[in-house]
Amino acid sequence: MYKILSTLSTLLLFFSITAHAAEPYSNDSDLVFDDTMLEDELSYPDWFKLSLGDLGDDLDKAVKDGKIGIITYFGQKRCAYCKQFFETSLADTDIQNYLREHYDVIAFDIWGIDDIIDTDGKEYSERELSVHYKTNFTPSLIFYDREGTPVFRLRGYYPPYKFRAALQYVTEGFYKSEKFPDYFARANPGEFFLLGGLTERDFFLEPPYDIATLQKSGKPTAVFFEQGNCHTCDLLHTDPLSREESIQEIKKMNAIQLNMWASTPVTTPQGKKITAKEWAKSLGIFYAPTIVFFDENGEEIIRLDSVTQFYRLWGVLEYVNQKGYTNSEDYQSWRLQQRKLSK
Repeated sequence: MYKILSTLSTLLLFFSITAHAAEPYSNDSDLVFDDTMLEDELSYPDWFKLSLGDLGDDLDKAVKDGKIGIITYFGQKRCAYCKQFFETSLADTDIQNYLREHYDVIAFDIWGIDDIIDTDGKEYSERELSVHYKTNFTPSLIFYDREGTPVFRLRGYYPPYKFRAALQYVTEGFYKSEKFPDYFARANPGEFFLLGGLTERDFFLEPPYDIATLQKSGKPTAVFFEQGNCHTCDLLHTDPLSREESIQEIKKMNAIQLNMWASTPVTTPQGKKITAKEWAKSLGIFYAPTIVFFDENGEEIIRLDSVTQFYRLWGVLEYVNQKGYTNSEDYQSWRLQQRKLSK
């Protein structure tokens, strides 16, 4: 009887995920919030776990308790995006129950100094582990399978429908046979997103989109992968991209806007002629809007591929234009350095 109920529960969640994944957007309450640093420190959900000091031991305990793996959560004490994640995705009863049934969630602070041994036996501080997994934006989640292999990473805050789909993607083993963008695209037919136009802005360059040639200007290049009928894209343009501070930073770059489902011709930073759709797929783009930043040599600097409000956007724009990536180990270190300099 338990197996039957468990199977029914999984099927119901699958249909729920598929239905939600087909939605082009979530409620505005999920997507629009103040992303300034919180005044009060966050508390983890009471069902989060603290590590035993060795992720291998944490995994063994989880498996003995019937779980299929563990998830390491990387956050910050005053992170507005972490708060939003707790209050939306993790507050959803179906998501929380499904998550807790299959995983133990191990919490880490990206500035923490406690030592931790990863599943491969290498020792890090919490901070070093967060850098190792390139958790530029909090909250970030690393999914480990039963063997202790990190199989999937989510970096940044995603609305519940997207997080629900990602959870299903890993838990049901789809990651073994297909990339997440392909999995998610099956619930989001590309033709739908070709129907609507993109938000036009004066700072976007006109075609032809020859990024290899544009790089000769010595300026960084920001490529905006968007789609039609995209509420999250509209929200990015309505506030974060409409503020004068953002516009002034973007004007220092080569800014290009592409429909990630279209056959628009593009010459990549490496000189390859390709369509926008093919390039988005090769870059693993699965969230609209995604902004990918390239330096003057065509190397990717950083990308914004999750829900982004003004302060996160502005911080990354400054990081790219000031070449913070040349003298800091990661974006978070650079931001902390800037805060100290401003005091």
